[in-house]
Amino acid sequence: MNAGAARSGAGRFEEPPAGVGGGFMETYGSKLGLGTFDWDLDSGQMHMDARAHEVFDIRPDEYDGDPTTLAARVPRSEGHRLDAMVSEALKNGSENYGVYFRVRRRDGSLCWTHTQGYIRRDESGRPRRIIGVVRDATQELGDIRVRMVQAAETRRQTSIVEGTTAALAYARTVQDVIDVLKDNEGLAHLGAASLVMGLVEAGRIHLVAEGPAGAFVPGTRFTRIDEPYPMSEVVRTLAPRFIESREDFAASYPLLWPHIEGLEVTSAAYLPLIAQARPIGALGLLYRDKTGFTADERNLLVALGSGIAQSLARAMLYEQDKDLAQGLQQAMLPRSIPGIPGADITVRYRSAKLGRDIGGDWYDVIPLPGGLVGAVIGDVQGHDTHAAAVMGQLRIVLRAYAAEGHTPSTVMARASVFLHELDTDRFATCLYAQADLTTGVVQFVRAGHIDPLIRRIDGTCRRVPVDGGLPLGLSAEFGRLEYPVTTVELDPGQTLLMCTDGLVEEPGADLDDGMQRLSRQVCAGPRDLGELADRLCEAVEDRDGADDAALLLLRRRLSDAPTSGGRLKEHVAPNDPEALTEARHMIRAAVRAWGSGDRADEIELVADELITNALMHTEGAAVVTLRILSGADRRLRVEVEDSSSALPRRREAGDSGVSGRGLLLVDRLADVWGVESRGSGKCVWCEFIVPKRD
Repeated sequence: MNAGAARSGAGRFEEPPAGVGGGFMETYGSKLGLGTFDWDLDSGQMHMDARAHEVFDIRPDEYDGDPTTLAARVPRSEGHRLDAMVSEALKNGSENYGVYFRVRRRDGSLCWTHTQGYIRRDESGRPRRIIGVVRDATQELGDIRVRMVQAAETRRQTSIVEGTTAALAYARTVQDVIDVLKDNEGLAHLGAASLVMGLVEAGRIHLVAEGPAGAFVPGTRFTRIDEPYPMSEVVRTLAPRFIESREDFAASYPLLWPHIEGLEVTSAAYLPLIAQARPIGALGLLYRDKTGFTADERNLLVALGSGIAQSLARAMLYEQDKDLAQGLQQAMLPRSIPGIPGADITVRYRSAKLGRDIGGDWYDVIPLPGGLVGAVIGDVQGHDTHAAAVMGQLRIVLRAYAAEGHTPSTVMARASVFLHELDTDRFATCLYAQADLTTGVVQFVRAGHIDPLIRRIDGTCRRVPVDGGLPLGLSAEFGRLEYPVTTVELDPGQTLLMCTDGLVEEPGADLDDGMQRLSRQVCAGPRDLGELADRLCEAVEDRDGADDAALLLLRRRLSDAPTSGGRLKEHVAPNDPEALTEARHMIRAAVRAWGSGDRADEIELVADELITNALMHTEGAAVVTLRILSGADRRLRVEVEDSSSALPRRREAGDSGVSGRGLLLVDRLADVWGVESRGSGKCVWCEFIVPKRD
């Protein structure tokens, strides 16, 4: 024992009355069962009584009064430590000292001894005499060590229970609770070899954790509460059951014991799991090489059972809420995605990890006439049932507006007005794409949402920058209902990806970084759309995404694309250069998609000329229509309508004229052209003979 520990054993020694010496100490020590000594520091002689001789295991004839004679009984290291302690007390003016040291007995064994001495000094403070006691401390230190070991074990078990309780605070499902209890750092350190757990369901106990491999007892997956099983008993009585031996187990539960006798279970503790004054289940801990339970162990396990019950109650309530939320979420989302000729479509919805697992994210696919399809992805603000309810209404309304044949920008504007007029303070972001699967032309409108991605046939991926407006609801509130249209071409085999920000965002990270990460994942992902969608959702799980996410993948194909002759109709507003640009873009895509051969450039040029004439020489909008006519020859017809009844006339432009060549160009390039009156306006049309498709 080191000096620090020795000092901790020192105590205050009651000073004997003045003038009283060794005789008093012998009497004082004999009453307490202590050996006494009287050490004259001037002569160096130390008198010891008979009991002190017994403590040092030395006979009176072997001791001559010289303390060095005791060296045979005190190991050298112990003697140096004892001498150093006494010397320090003499030098520093201490009145007493105390120290534990070991003595070697005649049989060679070592036993602990304790000595305490009182130092007598003269008037100058010089030490003259030490009077003290010595005793056998083996039993004392043995008891202390046992208590220390027991205290350490209690602290260890308490620490495990505290750690387990802390881990249970993060358990969200019943399986999470079971996983925490089965963890190698958990209950196994309490000595339990395995556990079983059952939950009360409709008057029966459902076994949800069945203990070690091969321990399942046939017929016990569901048991009645009145059956003679330990879990049934603790649920009935609401009291723990401690099975202290194999014999106790066999006698108490003869139906169960034959099935688990081979598992070498020597004892078990079954605890009722009680929450809100009612039993919700039972927990069984099975032990090997252990019999009996101390009072501290029982109290510890009962406290542990209480904590587990509270965690289970929270987990069961969470799962009930989750089932309700998921049912509501699924009711608000489309029940199925319709088959769309010319497209492969895959959708996914991933619920958030936090909250009630319900939110306002949605997707939708809307079949439209003329080989068109509408694809929607959106997100209503919030993660609660109100957000889901608003999402359901908004999805239905947006679908109805699209099915009525409105342009994408009108669909978005009307949906914003609808949301603003609802009795809600929520807004929504949305991305709407109207795709012509015959031509591959896709028109996007965006309301505060993230941009889409397009994966090319070679696997590379690009972000499509879409001009956007304010989120739905806000644009109506602030009177800014303009939603510009962005037009792109989707080639056969290319995949359009639309998603909500839950698939992209990560706490503390920039949105652009998230989009770049998503692009890399799409590039590296499998070609199969289902596998790609699963891979992207798994990536969100890996980074513990706290937001719900919706995903829509659309791949264009030509094998069964719409072949209804081909028809394209587009409104071009006056003084709107962007609308004219989009119309040209769509015409070019349609002409080439419909197989116009070498005449594609001629058709594009004539159509552009007719639209420009209508916008320059009339006051209203122009409506351009392209369609394929079948018959003896396959013809592509271009029609441009305007609101003016004035007929166009062909004239010569002159050498320096900048106009007048339009109808001349139409006459030279088209196979046939003409003008038709259309009520309050007219239609200028022309036709081109194009190659027949095989």
